[in-house]
Order: sequence, then C-alpha cells, then structure tokens
Amino acid sequence: MSIVSTYLKTDDLRIFDAHFHIIDPRFRLTGNNGYLPDNFTCADYLNIMKGKNLVGGAVVSGSFQGFDQNYLIDALAQLGSSFYGVTQISLQTTDEEIAHLNRCGVRAVRFNLKRGGSEKIEHLDRLARRVYELAGWHTELYIDSTELNRLYDDIVALPSVSIDHLGLSSAGFRTILMLAERGVRIKASGFGRVDFDVPTALREIYAASPDALMFGSDLPSTRTPRPYKDEDLTLVFDTLGDTGAAKVLYENAISFYAHN
Repeated sequence: MSIVSTYLKTDDLRIFDAHFHIIDPRFRLTGNNGYLPDNFTCADYLNIMKGKNLVGGAVVSGSFQGFDQNYLIDALAQLGSSFYGVTQISLQTTDEEIAHLNRCGVRAVRFNLKRGGSEKIEHLDRLARRVYELAGWHTELYIDSTELNRLYDDIVALPSVSIDHLGLSSAGFRTILMLAERGVRIKASGFGRVDFDVPTALREIYAASPDALMFGSDLPSTRTPRPYKDEDLTLVFDTLGDTGAAKVLYENAISFYAHN
C-alpha cells in the first residue's frame, strides 16, 4: 500500500462524495435510449467506500430515474443526515413538494442535458431561481462543455451552480475555467468519462478558483468507458497536495451542500 493510500484512510482527510447514484430495484426505472443500469443499493455503495473516511455525500438522480422522488427519499433516510440529494423536478412541482424534499435532505435540482430525464433547459433560469429562493437549492448541470458558450451568460447570472464531470470535453475546457473564476463549482468526478488529462485539468481549475472543485466518485459509473477506482482519490492528493486535497475532497462540497 502506498503512503498516499494509507493517508487517505486516516482521520486526517475527510471525504464528502459529491456525486454518486443509488439504483434500488424496489423503485421503478425508466429506460434511457434503451439503457437500464444494474442495481446499486446503499449497502453496495457503503461497502465500496468502507475503510475510507467518508463523512457524507450527495445522491444524484440519473436520467433513468426521471422525476421519481421515492427512491431518493428512501436512500437519504438510509444513508443518514450527512448525505444530501440532487433531484430532478418539473416546472409544475409545487412549493409544498419542494419544501418536503428539502426537509428530506434534497439540496439541488439537476438539469441533465447529456442524457435527458430532467426538465427542459429553456426552464433553467426560472426553475433554478425558484428553488434557490424557496429552499436555498443550487442547480447542477450535466452538460458537455462544448455547449457552455451558448449558456454562459445564463449560468453566471444564476445564484448557485455546479457542473458535472469536469465538463467532459477538452474543446470547451476554457469555458469551464472561466466559469470557475466566476464562482461556478466544478465536480471532480467521472475521470473515466473525459477526453483530457485529469491532473492538468485539476491543477488549472484549482488555480482559477481553489473553491471550485468538489470530488465525486461517480459510483456506480454507469455508461462510462472506465469506472471509478480508488486511484481517482489518490490522484487528487498527488496532484493538489494536502491543502488542495482537503478542499476538493471535503471542504468545498460540505460548504455547498450543508447550508440548511
């Protein structure tokens, strides 16, 4: 075992996993372009993360879960109060329903431009501002960075936003850096999904804003060419050192999610 791997298992380096999915067979899934994921329960997730100093995380709704809230409420109840939810809701969701989800631990609304299953992007501004004003929720975007230029002004005008998986594409990475400089959070997740050198990207985003990056395991890594491995954690430490790793693995995300 390397020195870095040993360090990651000590109490000195807390981990808030800012992006993972729970796929519980007790709840209905909707096929996305013919795809249905394998089961991945709370017990499966905790078993993989065993031995790490996991102190919380964010359960993210996938395209195949649509607007279903039952699986998410159940998962948050199982995982405990240090875990939060990222849901997909429609524009028609009532204020009362949003308040209920907030009490259950939901802290964000997701727009999935990559896979679908969420509200349409033309409602981004209206819905993002509404959930922020009602419950303090931020907005999360699963989007290829090549599409960010057309939405740049809309995104930076919103009160609180994050972008999944480092933006995915090298072609739009300059826009990712510009957004980080403007206060947008960037998830250091899905390292097997991107088409660029991850350590270089981490260093450049961290230089643009030390508060931007939030680590996520992306478990169970559905539809990715290369799923999560523990080396993704050590890569963050090797690239950014003690102070940077502490911010990316815990501090930045806990301040973003645990605000209520």
